Amino acid sequence: MTSLWLDAHDPSRIPVSDLPVGLSYDVAVAGGGLTGLATAVAVARSGKRVILLEARTVGAVATGNTTAKLTVLQGTRLSTIRRRHSLEVAGTYLAANRDAQDWVLELCARHAVPVQRRAAYSYATTAPGAQSLRSELETARALGLDARWEDTTELPFPITGAVALEDQAQFDPMEVLGALAAELHSLGGIIVEGARLTGANRRGPLTLTTTAGEVRTDRLVLATGSPVLDRGGQPLRMVPHRSYALAYRVPAAGWVPRGMHVSVDGPVRSLRSAPQGDEELLLVGGNDHVTGRTESPRAQLADLHDWALELAPGAERTHSWAAQDYEPAGELPLIGALPGSEGTILAATGYAKWGMTNAVVAALAIAGSLDDRAPGWFATLNAASGGLGSLAQEATMGAQVGKELLKGWTGAELHALPEQAPPEGQGVVGRAQGRPVAVSTVEGRTCAVSGVCPHLGGVLRWNDAERSWDCPLHGSRFAPDGTLLEGPAVTGLGPVQP
Repeated sequence: MTSLWLDAHDPSRIPVSDLPVGLSYDVAVAGGGLTGLATAVAVARSGKRVILLEARTVGAVATGNTTAKLTVLQGTRLSTIRRRHSLEVAGTYLAANRDAQDWVLELCARHAVPVQRRAAYSYATTAPGAQSLRSELETARALGLDARWEDTTELPFPITGAVALEDQAQFDPMEVLGALAAELHSLGGIIVEGARLTGANRRGPLTLTTTAGEVRTDRLVLATGSPVLDRGGQPLRMVPHRSYALAYRVPAAGWVPRGMHVSVDGPVRSLRSAPQGDEELLLVGGNDHVTGRTESPRAQLADLHDWALELAPGAERTHSWAAQDYEPAGELPLIGALPGSEGTILAATGYAKWGMTNAVVAALAIAGSLDDRAPGWFATLNAASGGLGSLAQEATMGAQVGKELLKGWTGAELHALPEQAPPEGQGVVGRAQGRPVAVSTVEGRTCAVSGVCPHLGGVLRWNDAERSWDCPLHGSRFAPDGTLLEGPAVTGLGPVQP
């Protein structure tokens, strides 16, 4: 599964380097997605020495697999934040997202990144969904957004209402990362791929251990999706969600949207177009679920495909992919210094699928705070994200994680590992030598690895869509051979002789 963006991306456009030996930096950034690169550029613009460390390749995880809608109309986000916190906090969130949107558009203009200005729509197909949208419209207008109600839209199916906001934007996210990488390089910053952060020693100067070597730095920014190192407990305050996207070539008379559409009813679905040469592709996204907690991700993908063909009969699928994002307990992104780090380690996560703006919100907040010039909205946003309003949901999240932990271990203990290798494309976890072992067969190769996530001990589950081992606790993911793909874990799965 490869995204439309990554398939078209030329890796040679990213100015990468080997890890320099013996140098030290003002700021090291771990993570080569939009959060990491935007933070690195914002910091480098102030004259600091910056190194960016990417475990895989730039854009390999969330940013290269997004549907890339740059909008401040985000489903029912504003009214949800208002209900959980206050109108003031919702306004602060909106102000931060507006600043981030402006920052991205200015970057695109400066670097000639193609941008399509589009109207954004949040739509409903049920009466309760329409009621939620009425609340969103009221909140949006109270905060000064020129949003409007629509009884009908261009969508080729009935709706119960929609909220529209003009002059939002969509783009190819890898083009944006390419522009950021080029600017970082021009400012003297260094990008190192294949350098996974595995530890940070604060005795004396901050010394980072990576799979490419050691790095000395004054500050470290964790821009890794779910922050590694586990020093602030962020993985425990979030739920990891996996969602899917498909791209289609539509027949000449077929339907492709002009606007960007997101549903507020479940299952959440999104729609946009994507220019490719002389044609416009249809992009369909949705069918999200908690990572590792659905029986068959492949069935979710098939369901989304069937829905797309209802919209555009005869469409030809060109790409399919998946992405992971994190839902924070308090509905607000988690940004700032990790507890106990004395301000030397900062992190950003919890964008709830709206990373094109919130990644840059994090970048502006972190870069500003390093020079004691954080944006005016940051103090309110930061205080609200750690407030008491999230405690009830955190307790619910913790209870569900505990349930999944028990269920996984009970299942592994009750079922011995089958003697026969799984069929092609399948994986199974069972008891062998007194412990859970995960065995899979992919492209004719059978691999047996530990069935236990090295993060916090969750028993892994097979993802039949992406052919990976996924942890149902906090979303760490691993290739069939045990290689770490993403999540809060910092090591892969060890091989096992079943």
